Amino acid sequence: MKIYTKTGDTGSTGLFGGPRVFKDDVRIEAYGTVDELNAALGLVRASGLNRDLDEQLSQLQSELFSIGAELATPDPAARGVRLIGPEHIARLEQWIDQHESTLEPLRQFILPAGSVAAAQLHLGRAICRRAERRVVTLMRCHEANVSEAVLIYLNRLSDLLFVLSRVANARQGVGEIQWVKPVPANHVTGLPSASP
Repeated sequence: MKIYTKTGDTGSTGLFGGPRVFKDDVRIEAYGTVDELNAALGLVRASGLNRDLDEQLSQLQSELFSIGAELATPDPAARGVRLIGPEHIARLEQWIDQHESTLEPLRQFILPAGSVAAAQLHLGRAICRRAERRVVTLMRCHEANVSEAVLIYLNRLSDLLFVLSRVANARQGVGEIQWVKPVPANHVTGLPSASP
C-alpha cells in the first residue's frame, strides 16, 4: 500500500465509515489537533524521562490514538471505535493526585518553562487545550456524534500534563519560574505617563 493515494489532492479526505469532507472540516480539525498532541507527547518521550513517566505517556499516546479514531468516525459506536470511558478518566485523576502529592503546593502562577521535558509538557498541555476547544466545536454541530467522555478526558489530560511538567522540573532539580506581574508603563522611570 502506497503512502500517497492522490485522493486528497483536491482538498478533501474520507472519514472512517463516512463521506468525504473538506480538510478544514470541524471534524478534521478536531482529530488533527489530537494527532498534533500525540506527536508532541512523542517529543516529550524522546527527551529522556524517568521510566514511570515514559510508561504513562506511552499509555496516553495509545488512548489519544483511540480518541482520534472516534473523532474520525461519524458513527463510532457502530464501528466499534468508542473506546474511551469513565475508567480512563478516573485513572487520569488518580495519576494527577499521585503526582501532586509529591510536589510543593502551588501558591502562584508559573511560566511554561524550566527543563526541556517540562517545557515540552507545557506545549503538550497548550495543544491539549486547543484539542478540547476543537472537540467542543465539533460537539456543537448537530450531526456530530461525540461521546462526552472524550471531552472530559481531554480536560483532565491537560491538567495531568501541567502536573507532569512540574514533576519533570522537580525531578531534574529545576526551579519553577514564577510569573512576575509587569509594572504599568507610567510607573517605569523615565517613561512619560499615558495621561494627558
